[in-house]
Amino acid sequence: MKKIKLLLLALTVAAPLFAQTAQAQFAKPEDAVKYRKASLTLISSHFGRMQPTVKGATPYDAAAIKANVDVLKTLSTLPWAAFTAGSQAGTDAKPEIWSDAAGFKQAQQKFEAAVVKLSEVSGSGDLEKLRAAFGDTAASCKACHDSYRVKK
Repeated sequence: MKKIKLLLLALTVAAPLFAQTAQAQFAKPEDAVKYRKASLTLISSHFGRMQPTVKGATPYDAAAIKANVDVLKTLSTLPWAAFTAGSQAGTDAKPEIWSDAAGFKQAQQKFEAAVVKLSEVSGSGDLEKLRAAFGDTAASCKACHDSYRVKK
């Protein structure tokens, strides 16, 4: 458990550094696409792990939810630097990501703020607060997908 906490702390401290330097690390647009797809896949995985608890299908283990949300909080800052110019080909990214950069940035900030709120209630033991914050986070995901992701 100590190792997990240390890893989470290291990720939390390092995440802003990764996000700021990530753009400079993409030698090719394909590298940016791989990075952001991996980041978004992990976000989806960690977010999805909470769904059975939120729906009441599994017992509420506040410590497990808190640990999961701590990872999600770090992950939520990572994919944005990988939306570089020229990295749309072969993806579900809409051109509006680049033509409406301010709106896309606002959507990112809304998601990150929702994850922070989720983090604040995640270890409280209050399932109703968790459900509300989970719903707000899910809504921020959906709003961004509706505006900036090609529907299949």
